[in-house]
Amino acid sequence: MALQAGIVGLPNVGKSTLFNAVSNSAKAQASNYRFCTIEPNVGLVDVPDERLAKLAELVVPNRIVPTQMEIVDIAGLVKGASKGEGLGNKFLGNIREVDAIIHVIRCFEDENVLRDEGAINPVSDKEIIDTELQLKDLESVEKKMQRVEKMARVGTDVKAKAEFEILSRCKAHLETGKSIYSLGLSKEEKAAVADLFLLTDKPVLYVANVDEASMHTGNKFSEQLKAVAAAEGAEMIVMCNNIEAQIAEMEVEEDKLMFMEEYKMTEPALNRLIRSAYKLLNLDTYFTAGVQEVRAWTIHKGWKAPQAAGVIHTDFEKGFIKAEVIAYDDFVKYGSEAACRENGKLRIEGKEYIVKDGDVMHFRFNV
Repeated sequence: MALQAGIVGLPNVGKSTLFNAVSNSAKAQASNYRFCTIEPNVGLVDVPDERLAKLAELVVPNRIVPTQMEIVDIAGLVKGASKGEGLGNKFLGNIREVDAIIHVIRCFEDENVLRDEGAINPVSDKEIIDTELQLKDLESVEKKMQRVEKMARVGTDVKAKAEFEILSRCKAHLETGKSIYSLGLSKEEKAAVADLFLLTDKPVLYVANVDEASMHTGNKFSEQLKAVAAAEGAEMIVMCNNIEAQIAEMEVEEDKLMFMEEYKMTEPALNRLIRSAYKLLNLDTYFTAGVQEVRAWTIHKGWKAPQAAGVIHTDFEKGFIKAEVIAYDDFVKYGSEAACRENGKLRIEGKEYIVKDGDVMHFRFNV
C-alpha cells in the first residue's frame, strides 16, 4: 500500500533536512538556496510502533518487519506558483500525487538562512502556500464548470446538474480563501470532483521548525501557527529539524540515546511526526505474529477481514474463509497465541468483520 505524504513549504524552511531525517532509504540534498530540490525525492519510512516490539518480545521471531509509508520531498513553493512562478506547475503537479501534506513552516530566526519573504511570519508563510493551492484548485473547478454547465442547464442530465451544484459550492468555498478539505464533502459528493485531484482536498499536518532553544517549549512563532492550526482543526508538531537530522545520522544506538538524554528527549520527535502522518492518512495497523516473523500490516480504517488479508497476498482475499483474531491487549496479557486460545480470547471472524487497529490475525483461505 504505497500511500504518500508530501513535505511542502517555502524555500529554505527545512523540508529537505526533515526528509533526510525521516527517510531510511534515501537522502535528499539540503542546501541554502532556492529550489535546491527540483525532482521530488521519495523515501520509505518505518512507522514506529511499540506494539510491534512488544509482540516480538513475546514471540521471539526470526525477524521483525515494521509497516512503512512513503515520504516525498517536494520542491519549495513561491508566491505566484499557481501562475507558473518558480517551479510553478511542476511543484503543484507533484502535490497532486500525494495523499496527505506535511507542511513545514519556519519558526526560527537565523540571518544565515536565506529568506525572501521578509521578517519571520509563520501565519503569512502558511497563507502563501494555502493561496497558491486554492488558486490552482479554483482554476480546475472553473474549467470543469464550463464543461458541465450547458448539460446542467438542459435539465435532462441529472448527473451534470448535481455535479454543477457541487462544483459551484467548491468554487464559492475556495473564493473565501478556504480549502476544499474543510468543506466536508460526502463520499458521494467527492466523486463529482475526484477527476480534478484537488490540491486542497488533502489532510494537512503542520510542522513548526524551531531552533534548539525552543524544541521542547515552542516559541512565539510556533504559538502563532498553533492558533491557526487549531482553528482549522489540524494537528501541529513542534520540532527542531536540525537536531532530528543529527540523531538520524547516528548509526550507534548508544550514541543516539546519549544525544537524546543530553537534550532531554525520550524519543526522536520524528517518531511523533511519522505516527501523526500515518494517522493523517486514515490508516490502521494489524499484526501477524509467528516464529518466522512478527509483522505490521497497513490497512485503511474500516476495512473488512478479506481486504486486510489481501494486503498480504491477493489469493488470501480471493479465497478467504475465516480470520483468527486476538486483540493486542489480550495477546500481551496472556503472552502467547496458545494461552489466548486456552482462555477463550481467540475469536473466529468472517467476511463482514471490520478489522480493528492492533488486531493480531491469522487467515484461513482456499484457492
